[in-house]
Amino acid sequence: MEPTTTIAITDSLEHELNPWLAAEARFDEAANRLGLDEGLAKVLRTSQKELTVHIPVTLDDGRLEVFTGYRVQHSIARGPAKGGVRFAPDVTLDEIRALAAWMTWKCAVVNIPFGGAKGGVICDPKVLSDFELERITRRYTAEILPLIGPERDVPAPDVNTNDQTMAWIMDTYSMHVGRTVTAVVTGKPLDLGGSRGRPEATGRGCMIVAREALKRLGIDPAAARVVIQGFGNVGGMAAKLMARAGYKIVSIIEFDGAVYNPHGLDIPALMEHRKETGSIVGFAEAGAIDPAEAMFLDCDVLMPAARENVVTSQNASHIRARILCEGANGPTTPLADEMLAANRVFVIPDILANAGGVTVSYFEWVQDRQGFFWNEDLVNQRLEEIMVENFGRVVDYAEKHSVNNRIAAYMLALDRVAFAIKLRGIYA
Repeated sequence: MEPTTTIAITDSLEHELNPWLAAEARFDEAANRLGLDEGLAKVLRTSQKELTVHIPVTLDDGRLEVFTGYRVQHSIARGPAKGGVRFAPDVTLDEIRALAAWMTWKCAVVNIPFGGAKGGVICDPKVLSDFELERITRRYTAEILPLIGPERDVPAPDVNTNDQTMAWIMDTYSMHVGRTVTAVVTGKPLDLGGSRGRPEATGRGCMIVAREALKRLGIDPAAARVVIQGFGNVGGMAAKLMARAGYKIVSIIEFDGAVYNPHGLDIPALMEHRKETGSIVGFAEAGAIDPAEAMFLDCDVLMPAARENVVTSQNASHIRARILCEGANGPTTPLADEMLAANRVFVIPDILANAGGVTVSYFEWVQDRQGFFWNEDLVNQRLEEIMVENFGRVVDYAEKHSVNNRIAAYMLALDRVAFAIKLRGIYA
C-alpha cells in the first residue's frame, strides 16, 4: 500500500489543527482520485444548512445569560441528517461543520441511510447545574425545531451530553408537535425508546475493526497490547470489552494523567478506582506514566478515543503502534497521516472505526419507527455484520486503488453519496 500523496495544507500548526480544513483536505484528495465532476464536488463539500441560534437562559442565581448554539446539516442525499449535539466552551462553527461532514461520510461508509449533521452549544457544563443544562437544552431544541424531526434530522448525544439530554430534546419536540415522537433523537434511555446495546456500540465497533485489522496483520488478538487514550464512553467501553475478550490493555491515558502496566491493567478495578476517586491517577495496580509518553509506547493497537487533534505533525513520527484505531472524531491531522503512512502504521480511520455508534443509533431509529424492539444479542449481531463487511470493503478498496485506508474510506463514502445525488438529480 503506497503512502497518500502530499496534501495541500499549510504547515502552520494553527491551520493544521483546524478541523474544517482537515476535512476539506481529505475530501479534496478523495474527490481528485475518484475523478469527481467539479460541480458535484462543490455540492458534496458544502453544507446544505447552517443555523446559528442565541439562547437566553435564566440561571439559578437569577441572572440572564445568552448562549450561542449551532446546528449544521451537511447532507440529506441518502436520508435524514444524523449527528450529535455537544456542549463545550470551545465549540466553534468550523468544528461543527467538519463534524457534520464527517457524519455524512461515516454513514455512507457503513452504508446506512442517513446524511450528516452536527450541533453544539458554547457553554461549560462543569459550572452549570442540571436545571440550567435542562433550560439550555430545551431552549436550544425550540430554536432548531424547524430543522429536526424523524424524517429530517435526528440528534444524538456527543461530548458532555447524554441520554438525559436526549430525553429533554425528545420531550421538548413532542410538546411542540402535540404527540410523543421517540424517533426524533437516538441515544435515549431505554424506557423512552432507546436501544439495547447503544451505550457500548461505539466501543464495540472499535473492538471489532481492531480485531479485523489484527487478523489482517497476522497478530493474535489474544496477545495484542493495547493503549487507549480516553476512558469515557468510547474508550472506557472499548477497554472493558477488549479486556473481557482477552486483549492486554497496557495503558489508559486521560486528561489528568496516565497509568501503565506492561502485564495488562485490571479494567474493572480501574473503573471502580475512578468511580471512587474521580480519576485514574493513583491506581495502586499500575504505575504512573506521562500521558504524552504513553502515546509512544510500543504496542499493537493505539486507540485515541477522546477529542480531535491528538496525533499531529508534532508527535506522529514517535508513534510505535502497529495499528491506530480512531475511536474519536478527527484525532489525526492530515500532516500526521503522511508520517504514519511513511512509518507503515495501519490506520483505521474515524469514519469507519467509530461508526458503531451511529450504526446502533440507526437500529434505534428503526425500532422506534417500527414500535418493535430487539434484544441485545440481535443488536450486537447486526452491528458485527455491518462493521466486518465495511472494514473489508475499505481495506480492499485501499489495496485496489493504492491509497491509505483513510482516503479509501473517503472515496467509498463520496462515491456512495455522489451516486445517490446523481440518481435523484438536482432540483431547480
